[in-house]
Amino acid sequence: MLSNELLKKIRRIEIKSNKLVDEIFSGEYRSGFRGKGVEFEDIREYYPGDDVRSIDWNVTARHNKAFVKQFCEERELNLFLLIDMSRSNSFGLKKDLIAEVGATLAFSANKNNDRIGVIFFTDRVEKFIPSKNGRKHVLSIIENIVNFRPKHAGTDISKALQYFNRIQKKPSVVFVISDFLDDGYKKDLKVTSQRHDLVLVRVMDRAEELIPAGAIFLFEDLETGETIELDNMKNEFRLNNIMDLPKRNLINIYTDEDYVRPLRQFFKRRGLR
Repeated sequence: MLSNELLKKIRRIEIKSNKLVDEIFSGEYRSGFRGKGVEFEDIREYYPGDDVRSIDWNVTARHNKAFVKQFCEERELNLFLLIDMSRSNSFGLKKDLIAEVGATLAFSANKNNDRIGVIFFTDRVEKFIPSKNGRKHVLSIIENIVNFRPKHAGTDISKALQYFNRIQKKPSVVFVISDFLDDGYKKDLKVTSQRHDLVLVRVMDRAEELIPAGAIFLFEDLETGETIELDNMKNEFRLNNIMDLPKRNLINIYTDEDYVRPLRQFFKRRGLR
């Protein structure tokens, strides 16, 4: 049974996301993602003017006359969210922002009658929700996003990608929502992007990127509990963990800004390609 507070939070996210769907996903979403996937529909006899590349040579050989494959555009998109629930994402407002972005994408998929599935991961896959469509399914996903309590603290993006590639053979649109404070996952990103339409949503707090000069700082790693002392008396320290991330399909979102703008800019670029 959901608490009144949780129900209000889900309802607030739903109202906001519906507005975003109309603003962001009405045109750019369709032109950015739809019309690329095709699926086999039927075999028919060849007619003059047909593309010879569509000839099915096996069927043609058996019947001693030309037959072509017919394809139709996939009308239903399969969308997956891979959501990083590691402890580093509890820093500042990152967890709330990740929940809102994930919920917005889920409601957007529902509004477009697309299937949506989710994988929650830390340093292992903690929960898998198969893709379905329908508002009831989406509300269940949102409940999981805002109420999920991970069992582990670390981050392993490679494990999440490898798991997804094993279970999902059908080409899908995949949003990885994380702070990407991890390493060693570049190869698995490449493999996933070759099979699927991969989009990276990087959620960060600016305090994690820039440490000002003029003091000695003591930090605790939220995932390992390790304490680190940083002598930063002379020069500021800047973290840059996006050097190896593919910029073309990367959305950077910060906790001190409205996530609407970077989402809108990204899908506008997608629609223009």
